[in-house]
Amino acid sequence: MKRRNRSSDASFLMQGSILAIASIISRIVGLIYRIPLTATIGKTGNDYYGTAYEIYNIILLISSYSIPLAVSKLVSARIAKGHVKDANKVLHGALLFAFISGGIAAIVVYFGAEFFTGALLKTPLSAIALKVLAPTLLVVAILGVFRGFFQGLGTMIPSAISQIGEQIVNAIVSVVAANLLFSYGKKVGGVLGDVKGYSAAFGAAGGTLGTSTGAAFALIFILFIFFAFKKVFSRMLKKDKHKHTESFGDIMPVLIMTIIPVLLSTTVYNISSIIDQGIFKNIALVQGYDKNVISEYWGVFTGQYKVLINVPLAIASSMAASTVPSLTAAFNSNDKQLVKKQINMANRFVMIIAFPCAVGLMVLASPIMVLLFNDSESSSALMLIIGGCSVIFYSLSTLSNGILQGIDKMTIPVKNALVALVAHIILLLALMEIFKLHIYAVIIANAFYALLMCFLNQSAVLRFSGATIDIKKVVVAPLEASALMGLVVYLIYHMFDALLSLGMSAKVSNFFSCIFAIVIGVIVYFISLLIFKGLDEEALLKFPGGRTLCQIAYNLHLLR
Repeated sequence: MKRRNRSSDASFLMQGSILAIASIISRIVGLIYRIPLTATIGKTGNDYYGTAYEIYNIILLISSYSIPLAVSKLVSARIAKGHVKDANKVLHGALLFAFISGGIAAIVVYFGAEFFTGALLKTPLSAIALKVLAPTLLVVAILGVFRGFFQGLGTMIPSAISQIGEQIVNAIVSVVAANLLFSYGKKVGGVLGDVKGYSAAFGAAGGTLGTSTGAAFALIFILFIFFAFKKVFSRMLKKDKHKHTESFGDIMPVLIMTIIPVLLSTTVYNISSIIDQGIFKNIALVQGYDKNVISEYWGVFTGQYKVLINVPLAIASSMAASTVPSLTAAFNSNDKQLVKKQINMANRFVMIIAFPCAVGLMVLASPIMVLLFNDSESSSALMLIIGGCSVIFYSLSTLSNGILQGIDKMTIPVKNALVALVAHIILLLALMEIFKLHIYAVIIANAFYALLMCFLNQSAVLRFSGATIDIKKVVVAPLEASALMGLVVYLIYHMFDALLSLGMSAKVSNFFSCIFAIVIGVIVYFISLLIFKGLDEEALLKFPGGRTLCQIAYNLHLLR
């Protein structure tokens, strides 16, 4: 049993690491391309892009976002029993569902673009970008089925590679198309009398064209992998000799009943962003703010703040995705010890990343905004300072959401998300109407929502799984190491910036000071985490490059 547990642990964390690394690379690529994209379309264009993307994202959540998790869960459960034929039927049933749900979603978004953007979110020009995104809903639905299928088979590699390829294609096409369409929008605006609005709107459409092209590339790639794998899968099907195979009549209800709770959970969990936008823009207009000012604030929030916050959240999303099939297998085989160990391991892995990212974003808020977006506005930096802590809360709540799905408690996250959403809306309205906090009300309400979801989900995980969290290793040690790292990074940055600014321009000085402070911060955090006993040899070996990290720690006499 111990040997099997060790093997399962290693496989579990390795698969999570593969998807986590792919997600981090994708998010970094996404962050990098948003820099020239923002420089082209500006804060107003970011508002149009963000508005279109938020609507697309919600419809995607409703139509097909839950498909990969549901498929991976069902396939994993059947493969664990050796029922390959039933897993194959899950694949075909899921493809049928994806074609129907994705196709309907694409039609609704394309023909309802003006209503969604204009009537609901007071940003009518973003309809151009939204219409470009509409066909992507069908592509992503089908793509999700194949990603979930491979994850259910126990490999994250096809998902990981397709994810990176998708983002690279997205980045290239977005930047090129945004520049071309921005110029075209200027001509249209010159004729219609709104040069700034139409140039930003068409530029944003160029950005969403990258999303569509990237998804199409990922689908083509994963189909190539699937057809290459088909011979192996055919042999697996022939070896499956069990007689009582499931029919499509058995599979489809199970598939739909698995998709619906995940769908409700993810929709409620993510719908807060579009509700925020509706509340913020409508109340801000009533309070007398100029529509261009509102657009610029929301552009910073969606195109800068959220882009930065989402980079570390890739870890939690990846761990959640990799947790579901492995936990489902352990749960179905009634291996309670393995379930508990994997839950503790996943929490530890996520917190080791989330804490320093949150502290780093808060400490270097202004330098990062200047470095990446050439934005020296104090309001932009203040968004990161106030909202940086939400990285920790969102990371934990995202992970616990996936864990609950993996242990067959799929309705719990839905209830928790509904409770948190109602509390979030009440707080947001109070902060906007009573305290007049404008865009900061959205950031505070978001952090509160994530905190409440984190508390409710984590409590449910511990209650239903019987797992216990090692508070010292999971929370206290990363917090102590991050606090020390934050202090060192703050001092290093300001010291070097003061010295370098004597002989360099402010931008160049900020660039070198930022990079140097971040590098020093990583080293300080790694050493501090070992000193505070947040890492040991067993944990280090399970990280990518674990042997090298262990050797470094031994050379520094930080491991014994």
